[in-house]
Amino acid sequence: MSEPLIALRQTWPEEFVQRYRQAGYWRGETFPGFLRERVGRYSERTAIVDHEKRWTYAQLGERAETVASGLLALGLQRGDRVVVQIGNVAEFYGVAFGLFLAGMIPVYALPAHRITEISHFVRKSQASAYVAQQQYGGFDYRTLARELLAREPALKQVVISGDAAEFAALQDFKHDAARLSAPDPDPQSVAFLQISGGSTGLSKLIPRTHDDYIYSFRASNEICAITENSRYMVALPAAHNFPMSSPGALGVLYAGGTVVLSRSTAAEDAFALIEREHVTDLGLVPPLALLWAQAAQHTGRDLSSLKVLQVGGAKLTPEAARRVIAGFGCQLQQVFGMAEGLVNYTRLDDGESVVLNTQGRPISPDDEVLVVDDQGQPVPIGQSGYLLTRGPYTIRGYHNDDAANARAFTEDGFYRTGDVVQQSADGYLTVQGRANDHINRAGEKISAEEVEDHLLAHPQVFDAAVVSIPDEYLGERICAFIIVRGEKPRAPVLKAWMRERGVAAFKIPDQIVFVDAFENTAVGKTSRKQLRARLRGEFLDAQNAPAVHSSNHPVT
Repeated sequence: MSEPLIALRQTWPEEFVQRYRQAGYWRGETFPGFLRERVGRYSERTAIVDHEKRWTYAQLGERAETVASGLLALGLQRGDRVVVQIGNVAEFYGVAFGLFLAGMIPVYALPAHRITEISHFVRKSQASAYVAQQQYGGFDYRTLARELLAREPALKQVVISGDAAEFAALQDFKHDAARLSAPDPDPQSVAFLQISGGSTGLSKLIPRTHDDYIYSFRASNEICAITENSRYMVALPAAHNFPMSSPGALGVLYAGGTVVLSRSTAAEDAFALIEREHVTDLGLVPPLALLWAQAAQHTGRDLSSLKVLQVGGAKLTPEAARRVIAGFGCQLQQVFGMAEGLVNYTRLDDGESVVLNTQGRPISPDDEVLVVDDQGQPVPIGQSGYLLTRGPYTIRGYHNDDAANARAFTEDGFYRTGDVVQQSADGYLTVQGRANDHINRAGEKISAEEVEDHLLAHPQVFDAAVVSIPDEYLGERICAFIIVRGEKPRAPVLKAWMRERGVAAFKIPDQIVFVDAFENTAVGKTSRKQLRARLRGEFLDAQNAPAVHSSNHPVT
């Protein structure tokens, strides 16, 4: 059995615990209590639409209880961590709430993750079980599960939704009320673990408590005008923090509204759902927002039900914001946040200039924001600096990662976000970029170091430096600079190498540039960060120059 997960309340100083309670942010709510109350209040209302499947709140509650019963019947225990890899289907919420009712801790993985990431999540969280779909997006997760068991023999159970083959079948679980008599958890205990983008390797695990996370989407509901009449579409991965809680599916379920799931990100598929289900609210990352805005100008679908389009996950530039507004013709709301906590919104009554040019202001009056220089000193209002924050829903530490905590948190509890921002006199933030080499590709945060490590494992790669390159639609794309040894491999061979290593597709370089050498790369002479910055600058200068690329910089 895994070691008990330490409640995060132990890392919040008591003065902050009392402050957040007295202010009414932390109300002692829990996810099991949240579900029971909504089932009681909105029993026959539609909670989830999954194509032709429609679950009422009562059916969601019943499914969650069945999942909880089945997991406990398998021998799993309260406090066990369970890696969940399920796409945009109703069962994602049945499993998530089922784990809450069973007193277990979901560890949310994205459908695009493969064996490298899933194995890391299992080890880092000390997970006892893995729950996945048989297939999603054309990938068979039973294959991944078999390799996972071979790599992680301490894993006790694999549960598959669909044709489970040799694994436990989710659909065979039986409801057993006798197994569901446990008391609700401590509201300040860890409810689940999310994944970070990971700026120096594989993702860190982010522990979120019942109190802090429920506050974040409850307060988001007020800012975003979410009510029981809201119909919110989840087009981004359901396990991603943005469509989960900003205000996301959880916010909408908290309000008694309806969550509409889209398994496709193709504009016309989504537009058909918007028309059929009268979707009122939608959250997208900038690349999808731009593509859908363009398609919306030519669609024959009725999108008039859409009231608010949120765009977040990466910065939306002013020109892109104008194009999104023109395409959809509804209210644009910019969202800037992170799974570690702080979330900013432009308000629905903000003027056009604010909506176009800023990424909003924080949810809470007790969100403390510092913008500092290289020496950690506050910069004047309007000047760029590094963003630090702490507050009632920002974590005070990663799970099981002392080294990351030493880098990411100050002694007085501020989280170093890694973002460079400007703050206006009225508290609005404008994002300038990232302070490290954390690549933001279509809202997916990717570690340059992790991609380099995979490339360096190839026998013909002597050295690799991975950088971000601006892209109109993706925000940033991945460019890998490669020094070879021996015969030069073709770029498709290197990309196939990474796929064969079980790496998520969004981490595979979009572009590969072969170079003869890196300057000043000896240990202690030049940091990797400086090297990446120089290569990025040289490559962009070459792209903007009228001459073609030199022969020692072939681009593929």
